[in-house]
Amino acid sequence: MHRNPVSIIIGAILLAVFLVLLFVFQVRTSEVAIVTTFGKPTRTVGAGPHFRWPWPIQKVYKFDQRIQSFEDKLTEDLTADSNTLLTQIYVGWRITDPQAFFPKFGGDSTAEAEKKVLEGMIRSAKNGVIGKHPLGDFVSASGGQKFEAIEREILTALQQQLKANSYGIEVTFLGIKKLGLPEAVTQSVFDRMKREREVLSSSYESEGAAEAAKIRSKADSDAAKTLANAEREARSIRAQGEAYAAQVLPTFQQSPELANFLLKLDALELSLKERSTLIFDASTPPFDLFRAGSTNLLKK
Repeated sequence: MHRNPVSIIIGAILLAVFLVLLFVFQVRTSEVAIVTTFGKPTRTVGAGPHFRWPWPIQKVYKFDQRIQSFEDKLTEDLTADSNTLLTQIYVGWRITDPQAFFPKFGGDSTAEAEKKVLEGMIRSAKNGVIGKHPLGDFVSASGGQKFEAIEREILTALQQQLKANSYGIEVTFLGIKKLGLPEAVTQSVFDRMKREREVLSSSYESEGAAEAAKIRSKADSDAAKTLANAEREARSIRAQGEAYAAQVLPTFQQSPELANFLLKLDALELSLKERSTLIFDASTPPFDLFRAGSTNLLKK
């Protein structure tokens, strides 16, 4: 009986595919794989196709090496000044050493690592660091919060715990997600914040009053200097005028009418220095020069 060549070719292809699936496995670029032989880890492989013996001889466990996010529960922690604080932490972590990670957590690794290790270690590190800081480092009206420094402290403590226990895990970042106060202590915190604001307000008022006093003192000093200079200038001008008057006085004493006439001419010249229209009383000096009888002095 002759077999159909097409059937033979299809059968061969299917057999080849089955053998490939049985003996070859593929690892993605974002993954790393552990190959176990009779249940014991024997090698770690990266991205690409790899050979394996079929089960039950060998089995492949794949782990995602991308950063995983995890949040702990909102818990109550005691600050250094014995105040209760509600905190919740979030972290980003990833697997760095599959050979150390696999024996401790097995195939369902991500959930087990978060439940058995990260949650407890985060709580321990968080309690230890928060217990070193007063409530004012977290909640303060004066803007003295130290969130970044506290987050770095918690991250350092957590990384040290993971390194000491060789879990094959690395925490890449950490932050405070939620921060709150129990209802029992909220009012006392608000009262303290109010007192801090009052202290700040008093400090600003004192600084403002001191600055105003400096400005006022400088203004008084400048005014006194200006007045002193003006008085000195006035005395100088007065002295010059008196000296000039003393020089011309003998001449004026010899001819008082001429002196009076010259003074009126000077005053009239000053009043007519700018182009202007004057409305005046002819009986008022120096405009009385415009009267007819006033020209007799010139004739003399």
